[in-house]
Amino acid sequence: MPDKRTNQFLSSAFYFIEQTGVGVHSFLHDIRDFILFTGDLAGAIWEAVRNPRTIRRRETVYFMNMCGPDGLPISVLICLLMGLIIGYQSAVQMHKYGADAFLAPLVGCSIVRELGPLMIAIIATGRAGSAFTAEIATMKSTEEINAMLTMGFSPWRFLVLPKLLAMMLMIPILTLIGDIVGIIGGMLVGVFGLGIPAETYYQQTISWVAPRFFLESLVKGFVFSIIITEISCMKGFQAKDDALGVGQATTSSVVTGIVAIIVSDFMMAKMFNVLFYGG
Repeated sequence: MPDKRTNQFLSSAFYFIEQTGVGVHSFLHDIRDFILFTGDLAGAIWEAVRNPRTIRRRETVYFMNMCGPDGLPISVLICLLMGLIIGYQSAVQMHKYGADAFLAPLVGCSIVRELGPLMIAIIATGRAGSAFTAEIATMKSTEEINAMLTMGFSPWRFLVLPKLLAMMLMIPILTLIGDIVGIIGGMLVGVFGLGIPAETYYQQTISWVAPRFFLESLVKGFVFSIIITEISCMKGFQAKDDALGVGQATTSSVVTGIVAIIVSDFMMAKMFNVLFYGG
């Protein structure tokens, strides 16, 4: 009996070590592919800057509509609910200590500096990012990308650059709208839950939520748009040439994109604190 338990323990330990090695290898492989993909994309961007006529305008407008107007309703709803939830949870605790006046700055700063751009980026990853991955992975499984390479066409110019331009233009706009809607959600709680006059709530928000907070939010949205597009398109090119590979690539794209967004959000939060507050 002890030998059997020992064998089970060793088997579990070896399995854990094996899975850890596979995960580390996959992580390092993704980093290498991301660097190579960034280089290829930078080359395509440079060619587009040198010759703007090569930009696929029709495809760019199509993806702008998909990333922007089509994603606006769910973005507004999520940000409004986020403002309502934060406002309600904060109001319950702050009202006990007579700190109702700090509801507006708490909700405003939380939404604008962190939750607004973060929620918009996560929504974009789930909607647009997964669609980008599925499209490219499907084209790879049907050997359309190989046909493009054979004919001398650049997949980055035709498949990636329009998506990148659309995301870079639309995500900051959605982020700004999400910030405003989130603040409105907190205002609804303050006005109807705590009886704070709307004018007072507005003045407190203006006093505490500085314009540079909105600048931080827009910068984060811009960076998130690049990360989402690069990871989603890269995962599409990495997909296996079958139907199962399309689903696996799409799932991996969403998970990897969300993790990358959170990590980059932490890094940018630290950067902005050093730039504006010195620590």
